[in-house]
Amino acid sequence: MKKHIVCFGDSNTHGYNAYNNGRFDETERWPSLLGQKLGEEYLIVEEGLSGRTTVFDDPLFEGLSGLSVIYPILMSHEPVDLLIIMLGTNDTKERLSVSAPCIALGMKRLVEKAISIRDCWRDGKPDILIVTPQNIGKGYETSDVAGTMGRGCAEKSEGLGEEYRKIAELTGCRYLDANEVVVSPTNDVDFMHLTREGHRELADAIAQVILGK
Repeated sequence: MKKHIVCFGDSNTHGYNAYNNGRFDETERWPSLLGQKLGEEYLIVEEGLSGRTTVFDDPLFEGLSGLSVIYPILMSHEPVDLLIIMLGTNDTKERLSVSAPCIALGMKRLVEKAISIRDCWRDGKPDILIVTPQNIGKGYETSDVAGTMGRGCAEKSEGLGEEYRKIAELTGCRYLDANEVVVSPTNDVDFMHLTREGHRELADAIAQVILGK
């Protein structure tokens, strides 16, 4: 059986393309590129949902809390060898009223829930990689998404790297900050989604973490 890697995230894992309001294809999304780099012995499961948060319910849309779906997702893809979580961008929305430290606590709760689902892990051994998303650019404040995202999103996203690093150490997870490996800036449409080149750079970095390079 192949090694199962579950990529659990939001629109940046789903592959949202801000330039055409569509989706990057299988040759462009970072989970697909990761699979190409790792080879045939790995099965990459793409579990990205636009708007998904760590644990917070969005009053405008149902089913977006990662905590509410992590159990069925992990159990449906067992045995899981590695869970990659890249969330936090949507948690910064003003209507959710949470700070960077609170978002990190949401990540901690999500990670602890995933670890507790013992039956999903191959040989009962949890392995989780927390990825801090690329920071939201200040330019979002004058973009079309400014009204729905609200104030303070860029500042909160900038605080996630340090907070997530602490959570990774506390929970025994692996850690990667996308801001340290993705050289390409976010797009110049909404300033919060990866570009095609950003997807490639992130896939390269995650592959190196997995392969121990």
